[in-house]
Amino acid sequence: MTHDLITMGRISVDIYPNDIGVGLAEVSSFGKYLGGSPANVAVAAARHGRRPAVITRTGDDSFGEFLHHELRRYGVDDQWVAPVSALQTPVTFCAIRPPEDFPLYFYGRSPSAPDWEIEADELDTAAIAEAKIFWSTVTGLSRPTAREAQVAAHQARPQASLAAGQHTILDLDYRPMFWDSVEQAREQVQRILPQVTVAVGNSEECAVAVGEGTPDEQADRLLAAGVQLAVVKRGSEGVMAATADERVISAPLPVETVNGLGAGDAFGGALVHGLLAGWPLEQVLDYANAAGALVASEIACSEAMPTPPAVAEMLTARGRAVPEEVTA
Repeated sequence: MTHDLITMGRISVDIYPNDIGVGLAEVSSFGKYLGGSPANVAVAAARHGRRPAVITRTGDDSFGEFLHHELRRYGVDDQWVAPVSALQTPVTFCAIRPPEDFPLYFYGRSPSAPDWEIEADELDTAAIAEAKIFWSTVTGLSRPTAREAQVAAHQARPQASLAAGQHTILDLDYRPMFWDSVEQAREQVQRILPQVTVAVGNSEECAVAVGEGTPDEQADRLLAAGVQLAVVKRGSEGVMAATADERVISAPLPVETVNGLGAGDAFGGALVHGLLAGWPLEQVLDYANAAGALVASEIACSEAMPTPPAVAEMLTARGRAVPEEVTA
């Protein structure tokens, strides 16, 4: 089976508080969810009817079993999710203090995490080459073993173009706690950008990749580095996307934010769906924007990933066009 999407990288158990607006010391109860950005993107794509898989590693423990169960429940192929016996499945705690304060606390990632132990020679490069979209992250470049595997996966991909409908996407998810410096991260990102057709990140993440500047300047630098579609998320100012031939801005869709952590992953899964559907770029961005906004209004990330009818309802309510495929 050819997958619509294969993601590669971080997976964890997310422990999110049921108490909103307080620090972790004051939280009395929590919910447990599948987490990790690449895994969440795969879940989001599955909600849109796509056939995703994830390449990652867990510990050989009960939390690893939980993640397998959740991936299958969401419709994500887990055949390339394997245990690493010497390490524990990572757990991520967050505090939820809307509208903008969502600190993350990573446990089980020091000195290493299972997803940083993916070996290049373990990869099913034929499946990676055949997948319509391959999605990896900057976090996966932060450790040597995972970096070699990610580079090998990118090298297995065909030299695709946007018009061909096959994409290699890099999520510019820079997290400073996983790097020695911004300069170290920038060096690794710039090495892999020539193998990427689509780059996605907010202004701060784009600054790590290609330097400070306006969204237009950052998009121009990403395109000059070999990327064919640069997507720069601008927070309250919406999203801008640029190719060699067009530049599109999608205005924001404001919601009452409960937990902003999953919005980017919901955006990513919807972006995948829109690109594969071949919609005009403006519709792709609006659809992805709406998906992200819906998740930001919920506590959970993976469990809150929206379906096409929910996205269509929001777009209609905000006066945005709904792609014909969603209304069919």
